[in-house]
Amino acid sequence: MVEMSTGIKNLVRTLDSVDFLKMDRRTFMKALGAMGAATFLGTYKSEIVSALELAETKLLWIHGSECTGCSESVLNAGNPDLVQALEKLNVNLAYHETLCAQQGIWNDGKLVNTAELNSEILQEEIYKEGNYILVVEGGIPNGPDGSGRYLVIGNKPFKQTLGEAAKNAAAVVAVGACACWGGITNAESDVAKDTDYRGVAFSKTEASKGMLKELGIDKPVINIPGCPAHPDWVLLTLGAVILGKIKIPDDLSAVLDEYNRPKVFFPPDHVVHDNCPRRGYYDRGELDEEIGGPGCLWKLGCKAPYAHADCGIRRWNGSVSMCTQAGGPCIACVEPGFPDSSRPLYVEREDVGVAGTNIDTVAKVAVGAAAVAAGVHAVRRMGKGE
Repeated sequence: MVEMSTGIKNLVRTLDSVDFLKMDRRTFMKALGAMGAATFLGTYKSEIVSALELAETKLLWIHGSECTGCSESVLNAGNPDLVQALEKLNVNLAYHETLCAQQGIWNDGKLVNTAELNSEILQEEIYKEGNYILVVEGGIPNGPDGSGRYLVIGNKPFKQTLGEAAKNAAAVVAVGACACWGGITNAESDVAKDTDYRGVAFSKTEASKGMLKELGIDKPVINIPGCPAHPDWVLLTLGAVILGKIKIPDDLSAVLDEYNRPKVFFPPDHVVHDNCPRRGYYDRGELDEEIGGPGCLWKLGCKAPYAHADCGIRRWNGSVSMCTQAGGPCIACVEPGFPDSSRPLYVEREDVGVAGTNIDTVAKVAVGAAAVAAGVHAVRRMGKGE
């Protein structure tokens, strides 16, 4: 952990003196992993302004079934805040369902007035103009019976709205667990088959059941999961796309994992547990059995050994805290299939894996690499014959 921290500091110092416009994609992505949005946008402010002097990027942000928590997360970004980030990246937030002042207005079933007042007309005009980045937040119902009418906005199934918006988008970014996999909206329940919620490109872990696939639309999607998604993950990904550092679709196979997550924020070879501030307690076997203690939260159901995210390095709330630091076990909200893949959330689960892993596999890898403490713990337990 010390080596990683020192390495990042050295990288940041190196990048401070480098023109990011001349960086290759690989170096640029490393910079995003090492820096928070504030540092990145602050360090390269003049270059970004220069690069985007004549260009304006439109953002179309639509909402399916969700709690709007991911929008709130992005709105809670402190430095820069959302407005500052949009100004620095020269982004025109052309439409955001929660923030827009426009409303849908009909008279005898027909849209009336202009785009300045009518959100439905505004969306249609954006679709026609094209060349925008589409951000999708929330799950998309396919039910009942493929109609999508469990979520209707403006007398139009949201499933239809997604299809219309995606067709002319230059890039599609799914934000939050609900938009990525279906999230809480498609968790196992008595009505799950009827509502048939999907993510934009996946349904739980199945790419063949994503809603764009259902609609017959072949469009690459970048997934930024989490419940909610970290504002840095959203702003830096959008920044990389807007600045042309991630070229779509040419670069996606190199920068995304098998679930379309940017590897720089969701590294396949690192888990939250690696840099958890409570890691030392785990290594010493000091495991809390009740909420409120200072020790490791493993026995309280912490899923950090299975969660691929940089939360332990990046932290939340202005880089000062994270779930485990605040006393809450990690629930692996960034993993495909969340929340079903993490349930039961607050129960120790050493024999059930997340996204295809299991504790035996993690343990063997950990022993070989002497890196993943979850494996060490599993070996200890095996040694005790438990």
